[in-house]
Amino acid sequence: MLSKALSAFGRKKMSTVDTAWLRMDSDSNLMMIVGVAMLSKPISSAGLKEALTTRFLAFSRFRSRVVTDLSGSWWQEQPVDLDDHVVHLALDVPPGGASNKPVLQKLVAQLSQQPLAPHLPLWQMHLVDDCVGEDGQIRQALIIRIHHCIADGVALVGVFMSMFGAHPDAQPHPLSEHAIEAAEANPWEQILMPVTAASVKAIKLSSALWLKSFRMWSDLPQMGEKIGAIGQTAGQLTADALKLTLMEADSPTRFKGKPNGKKHVSWSEPLPLAEVKTIGKAYGCSINDVLMASVAGALRAYLCGKGDAVAPDCEVRVMVPVNLRKASGQQKLGNAFGLVPLVLPVGMEDPVARLYEVRKRMNELKGSYTALVAMSVLGVLGATPKQVQNEIQNYFTRKATAVMSNVPGPQTPLYLAGSQLDQVMFWVPQSGDIGLGVSILSYNGGVQFGIVTDDALITDPDRVIARFAPEFEKLVLLALMDEAQAA
Repeated sequence: MLSKALSAFGRKKMSTVDTAWLRMDSDSNLMMIVGVAMLSKPISSAGLKEALTTRFLAFSRFRSRVVTDLSGSWWQEQPVDLDDHVVHLALDVPPGGASNKPVLQKLVAQLSQQPLAPHLPLWQMHLVDDCVGEDGQIRQALIIRIHHCIADGVALVGVFMSMFGAHPDAQPHPLSEHAIEAAEANPWEQILMPVTAASVKAIKLSSALWLKSFRMWSDLPQMGEKIGAIGQTAGQLTADALKLTLMEADSPTRFKGKPNGKKHVSWSEPLPLAEVKTIGKAYGCSINDVLMASVAGALRAYLCGKGDAVAPDCEVRVMVPVNLRKASGQQKLGNAFGLVPLVLPVGMEDPVARLYEVRKRMNELKGSYTALVAMSVLGVLGATPKQVQNEIQNYFTRKATAVMSNVPGPQTPLYLAGSQLDQVMFWVPQSGDIGLGVSILSYNGGVQFGIVTDDALITDPDRVIARFAPEFEKLVLLALMDEAQAA
C-alpha cells in the first residue's frame, strides 16, 4: 500500500537488480553505459532536445533522480531542465584534413570516468561538432552517458534508436501511454526468475553473518548448491550455479590487474556484416562465433606484439551479457539480463581451430541456465547490505578479465532531425577490478568493434582495435583457399 501511495506522488521503488547496479560504482569503474553516435551532418541542440522531450522524457526514469533512504532506493520524479543534460561543444579542426578521431576518443574516455550529477536524473549527452573522421569527412558526434541502474544496454540501445526515423524528414512521434506503461513495467517481475519475491523478503541475515556465510561457501563445493537453493531450483540450474561459483581464475595476462580509473577508448571502422555472415556459413558457424573468434585473435595478436609469451593453454574469460526478456516488440527499461562466462582460447594460434573451439564453447553456454543464475544472484545481492554485495561481486570479477557485449542494431539507415546516423557504438561498464571492456554493435549493414581499457593495464587500445579486421581477414583468406583447393 505504501509503495502505491508513493507512486502517486512520483516516487517508485527501485528493483533489487537495479539497486545492485546503482551500488556498483567504484573509484576505478563507474556503472555508466557510454555510447558514441556519428551523425552525417550537424543538428542543433534544439533538434536534439525535441527528440529527447518526445522520446526519452516519456519514460519516468529519465525524469527521475535516485533517492536512497533506510528503506532502499527510489525513483523520484522531478522537473527536468534539458540544459542540465545536453552539452554542446566543438573540436578543433586539424589542418590539411587530418583526422581528430584521437581527440574525440580522448573526450569519450574522460567522460566515461566522470560521475553523473547525483541530484539529477542519471544521464547526460554531449553534442560535439567538427569531428573529422579517418575518411576526411566532418561529422557531428553525440556522446551518450546513462547509468546502468536505469536500464541495460539492450534496452537503452532500443530507446536511443527510437529517437531516429527511417526517413530524413521523419519526426519522432510521442509514445502511447500503453507503450510507456509496458516499457516501465519491472522486467524482474516479468521473467520467471529462480529467486522469487518471497526469497528476497526472507533475507533476514545480518551483514556479518552474510559475509561469514559467503566466505564459507566460497571454499566449499556446496556453494553452488546453496545459491541454487536460494532460488528454489534444482537439477541443471543448481549444476550451473556450481560451475559459476567454482570456476577458476583465467590466465594471467597484461589485460588483468588492478585498474586505476583512468580510461582509454577506441573503436573501429565498420566491417561489412554480409561478409561476416558469408564466412560464418562457410565454416558452419554463427555470426557471433566469427566475431568472438576475431576478438580472441585480436587479443592474442596484441599480446604477441607486446612480446608477451602466450602459452597454447592461455585463456581469457569474458563475461557476456545475455538478454532475458520475453520476446516483445516493445522496449522495456530496467535490467533484465544475466552474465555468462565465455572463455576465449587466446592461446590457440590456428584461426580456424580457434573459431571451432569458440563455437563449441558458445554452444555449451546456450544450453545452460548460467544467465538466470547470474541475474538471480544479482537480485539477491541488491537486497543485501552493500558490504556483502561488494565482497561477493569482487569474488566473481576476480575470475574474469573482461566484459564483452554484442548488441544487434537496425540494419537500415536512421535519421535524426534530417541527419543520417552513420555509425554508432556503445560500451557497457566493467565492475569490480575488471579493466577491459569489448563491445560489438551492428548497424546498417556494418559491424563495429569498440574497446575501453584502464590506464593501469592498457594505454594503447588503438593497437588492439587495429587487430580485429586482420583477424577476420585471416578467416576470409583461409576460406577462399579451401574453396580453391576444393575446386
